[in-house]
Amino acid sequence: MSGNNEHEHHHDHEHDHEHEGCGCCCGHDHEHEEDEDFIKKGIFRIALGLILLCLAIFTKGNISIVLYIASYIVFGYDVVLRAVSNIMHGHLFDENFLMSLATICALAIGEYTEAAAVMLFYQIGEFLQDTVVSRSRKSIKDLMELNIDDVNILKDGKIVTVEAEAVEVGDTVVVKPGEKIPVDGVIIQGETSLDMKSLTGESVPVEKGQGDSVISGSLNNSSLIYVKAEKKYADSTVAGILEMVEHASSNKSQTESFISRFAGIYTPIVVFAAIAVVLIPTLMGHDLRTWLYRALIFLVASCPCALVVSIPLTFFAGIGTLSRKGVLVKGSNYIELLSRTDTVVMDKTGTITKGEFDVTDVKGEETLKYAAALERFSTHPMGKAVVKKYRGSYSSVKDVSEISGYGISGTIDGKNILVGSKKLMDREGIECEQGYNIYVAAEGKYIGAIAVEDTIKEDSKSAVSQLGIQGIKNITMLTGDKKEIAEAVAKEAGIGNVYSELLPADKVSVVEKMCGTGSQVVAAIGDGINDAPVLARADVGIAMGGIGSDAAIEAADVVIMEDSLAKVPAAIKLSRATMKLCRENVGFVLAVKIIVLVLAVVGKSNMWMAVFADVGTALLAVLNSIRITKY
Repeated sequence: MSGNNEHEHHHDHEHDHEHEGCGCCCGHDHEHEEDEDFIKKGIFRIALGLILLCLAIFTKGNISIVLYIASYIVFGYDVVLRAVSNIMHGHLFDENFLMSLATICALAIGEYTEAAAVMLFYQIGEFLQDTVVSRSRKSIKDLMELNIDDVNILKDGKIVTVEAEAVEVGDTVVVKPGEKIPVDGVIIQGETSLDMKSLTGESVPVEKGQGDSVISGSLNNSSLIYVKAEKKYADSTVAGILEMVEHASSNKSQTESFISRFAGIYTPIVVFAAIAVVLIPTLMGHDLRTWLYRALIFLVASCPCALVVSIPLTFFAGIGTLSRKGVLVKGSNYIELLSRTDTVVMDKTGTITKGEFDVTDVKGEETLKYAAALERFSTHPMGKAVVKKYRGSYSSVKDVSEISGYGISGTIDGKNILVGSKKLMDREGIECEQGYNIYVAAEGKYIGAIAVEDTIKEDSKSAVSQLGIQGIKNITMLTGDKKEIAEAVAKEAGIGNVYSELLPADKVSVVEKMCGTGSQVVAAIGDGINDAPVLARADVGIAMGGIGSDAAIEAADVVIMEDSLAKVPAAIKLSRATMKLCRENVGFVLAVKIIVLVLAVVGKSNMWMAVFADVGTALLAVLNSIRITKY
């Protein structure tokens, strides 16, 4: 990018440290120390330059000139050196070149005070901008609170402390109250409540016990637990989150790309315009010094740093704010796409519904008792729901046999019991009613039925409503489930368009048709392996649940670290707020610069106005950008 080599140099340096700190507390501390050193050096440099400048003002003659030049060197040596370095590498027209050209020419015509002052205010502005960027980045990381350093593992009956990266799959990790779980795994001993707000943005603790899966980054609130590691630290949820956040800025949005192209064209134009401001009036017989001064004002005011700093910062702050709320965006380009989304397609199971079956109706006095007694021996999700519903004692069960594709049979209290689908009843010639999922027969006679349903999540209906309020014109549900079930769920959630009984390839075809209909931006939401192709094909793929399918998360552009559909309209709203701030910055900066540039040509502005048009607008734009962190 020809218009921001200085910022690329400094901010690339920052990102290098971010990458070094990814997944390691000591790296994060090193980055923090670098930021503190940078702030101290900046303060010392500005203070030293100010002392020299004040001495120059209050002295006379050659000593004054020497002090002016010394203060200029303190304030601007790195700007001039970068300008020279960039010229040698073929980058002539950049911000450093503009500042160097303007101030060196000012020195040449004897405007020592203004030359040094321009560099002073430039450095103050840059210092404040970079301090805001540094602290904004640090606050985002602190809010996530995901870095993990030392880990306690159980080895040969003793507790040993090791680094997080040293934990192997199968190790038993000991997590005390107040500590974070370092790796993904399963609780093998103990019960506790976990604070997962750093991961999901949700403040309500989650109760976990033996046999429950847990994810790294969760804070152990109450009791000692033993966790069997199922992943190494580098492969765990916490490392993946940090990597996604750290590298998100590498995917530039269209607005950022526009700024890059804009700076490359804009900078040479203003340089040649400044030359014209000097040459044309001088050739017409006007005073060279007067028009050279105006050209210098023109050059300083035209520096594009306000745009090339504030726009990427706005997206960075937006990504950080979303991550704090449990929504991980893999690049600023997806923030822009989210802001323009007008079509949303979503999976049913696990996205709109809980993905867990519940018993909603039981017909027959002994139906649940017999069904639960046999379903204990089944792995079918509906069977598990029946067992969960039953609260009584079990009779002895003999001769249990699974009837593949139909159900299960066994002997209870001397009776031959059948539990299964209507197909099983039909096969056995047992008459029964319609509308249920599980039927029970004893000794060849129908005794009752059970209705089991996958209920919708508590926030699904309100989330769909919020999407409509935000102007999402088309909300569609895609599912492989039966038509009647799909339509019932869609009706309850408030979704008008439904495609049912679809294979994964069919879902992709539907999304492809939507994506190919013009300018609309299609966002797809899903959580399972079968949703991955759809998430990859949509303009924006949104994976539900950070502990869901790895394939869905890999294919998605946005990952919601909680099974809450309400996060989607919230993410769209915040993305639109981010884009609004970008547009405000671009409009404000360009308006101020145009006004000062015109005033410079007609002789109605001075160098101080030019400094405000450059550094002042940059600082205001930066402060405007970080407003997004307050959302």
